[in-house]
Amino acid sequence: MLESKVAMQVPNEEYHIGRVLKGDTNAFALLVEYYKDLIFTICFRITKNAEDAEECAQDTFLKAFKNLSTFRQEAKFSTWLFRIAYNTAISKQRKLKVDHQSTDERAVQNVSFDDTESGLSQLGSNERKHYIKLAINKLQGEEANLIGLYYYNELSLAEIHEITGIEVSNIKVKLHRARKKLHDILQGLLKGELEGIL
Repeated sequence: MLESKVAMQVPNEEYHIGRVLKGDTNAFALLVEYYKDLIFTICFRITKNAEDAEECAQDTFLKAFKNLSTFRQEAKFSTWLFRIAYNTAISKQRKLKVDHQSTDERAVQNVSFDDTESGLSQLGSNERKHYIKLAINKLQGEEANLIGLYYYNELSLAEIHEITGIEVSNIKVKLHRARKKLHDILQGLLKGELEGIL
C-alpha cells in the first residue's frame, strides 16, 4: 500500500545513499524499487497520463541519481525526491499546456482551513483514504496532487511547501478550492451519504 510506504523509512536509507555516493549503483536501484510507486503516483496525479507519468518518474530518478551529492541529509530523502518528481511533472505539463492560475491574496484571509478539514477527519482513516483516492483521480493535476499529498500521503503543509515550492498560504487556498470540488465528487460517489459528514 502506498500510504504505508510513506509512513516508514527505507531501511538503512543513509547507508544506501552513502553507497551510491561511493559509486555503488546497485544501492540506488534499491531506493528506486522502494519509491517507484510513490513517484509514479505523484507524476500521474499531475499528468493524468500513464505514459507521461512513467517518463516523468524515470526522469525523476535520473535527476536524483545525478544530483544525489547535493542532497542535504538533514532533510527527509522522500521529501527531496517528491520535490524532484513534482517539478519534473509540472515542467512536462507546462510544455504541453500553458496554464497559469493566479491566487487572490484576499481569498487567503477568508479561508477557514480548519472548518473544511474537520468534515473529512470524521471518517475512519482507511475509509477516508479509500474515498479520497477514488475522488483524486477525478481532480485536475495540481489539485489532485495537493489533495493527495495532504490527505492520502498525510504530509504537512510545510512538507508540501518543500516539495512544490508553493507558499503555505497559497497551498491553503488551493486545498480549500480543491476540497470543495472533492466534496462534490465524494457526494457523487457515495450518492449523498456524506451530506451529514462533510
